[in-house]
Amino acid sequence: MKIAVIGIGYVGLSISVLLGRKHFVTAFDIDRNKVENLNNKISPIQDSQIQKFLSQNDLNLKATSEKDLAYKDADFVVIATPTNYDEDNQYFDTTSIESSINDVKKYCPEANVIIKSTIPIGYTEKLIESSQLKNIVFSPEFLREGQALLDNLFPSRIIVGGEKELSKDVAKLFKESALKEDVEVILSGHTEAEAIKLFSNTYLAMRVSFFNELDSFAEDKNLNSAEIISGVSLDPRIGNGYNNPSFGYGGYCLPKDTKQLLANFKDTNQALLKAIVDSNSKRKDHVAKKILERNPKIVGIYRLIMKSGSDNFRSSSIHGIIERLKESGVAIKIFEPSFKQENYLGNSVDNDIESFASSVDLIIANRIESKILKFKDKIYTRDIFGVD
Repeated sequence: MKIAVIGIGYVGLSISVLLGRKHFVTAFDIDRNKVENLNNKISPIQDSQIQKFLSQNDLNLKATSEKDLAYKDADFVVIATPTNYDEDNQYFDTTSIESSINDVKKYCPEANVIIKSTIPIGYTEKLIESSQLKNIVFSPEFLREGQALLDNLFPSRIIVGGEKELSKDVAKLFKESALKEDVEVILSGHTEAEAIKLFSNTYLAMRVSFFNELDSFAEDKNLNSAEIISGVSLDPRIGNGYNNPSFGYGGYCLPKDTKQLLANFKDTNQALLKAIVDSNSKRKDHVAKKILERNPKIVGIYRLIMKSGSDNFRSSSIHGIIERLKESGVAIKIFEPSFKQENYLGNSVDNDIESFASSVDLIIANRIESKILKFKDKIYTRDIFGVD
């Protein structure tokens, strides 16, 4: 098959590598640096497994910023462009998808389209009607940052929403490219597949919020949070996943997906979904309060990234903490070794850990790493179990 993948982010890149094992893949992106890196077998994003695959495997994969080269003669077009959540309109910004659909109509109108971007519930049906393209399916991704390729090679499930025969072909495409055997496949309607994506991520956000509120209670009451969480999690109906306290959920998916699902509920009674979104904000209030109780004049922020093995700063929960501290007049200094600039959003950046630690009164770390353990007397964290 000749496959065009539109967008070289976490989703698009991991899918390109996955499908490039058995098919001819052309990855398109307007970012020429990403294109150049990928053609030189350098991962444009931080993902050790993707880099290993690019270096050690002979993939049928090339990248381009030329639309005609990407779309020409494509059998399948995978749309994996970003859809940021528009707070004002309470809706994902889907303009990049519509632009890609217009390119499909121009360059390869007979191609089958697979939408991988996260979209509102009901969007695909409207897109089919407005574009007059019938061969469109939605197939949600369930990828962890830093583990995107692994989650494609060993998927928890493959879900395709759309016309049944085309959906079967799309499911087969992904299943045959995976390494995991006996992958569960669900073929559904377009809208049901969209709902699966948003409800799945909202459930994960709910778990994060639950254990964060448990931890807030334990911290306020001077209780051992680890003992409580461990005892609760030993119930097999609850389990250990997503139970390590944090400064709140963040990253590419959970913040925007929960808000979009809440917006989709505007005509349906609900209470839980709003509570999940509100809980994430309350958790940041709690963390900021606990930090301010220590009366620091300068607070050091150890890393802006969401988790180990990631280079994502977008919607990181630490931003909410920074905003609350600055509103209270606390000076902020950031340690982020991936930054070359000396300033980030009006805050000074120090890339030397020793200099950073000695210049601040308190270090706050959403996740602990070994390099700062020697400064433990200065550290405030809620990372109890040392996992993401």
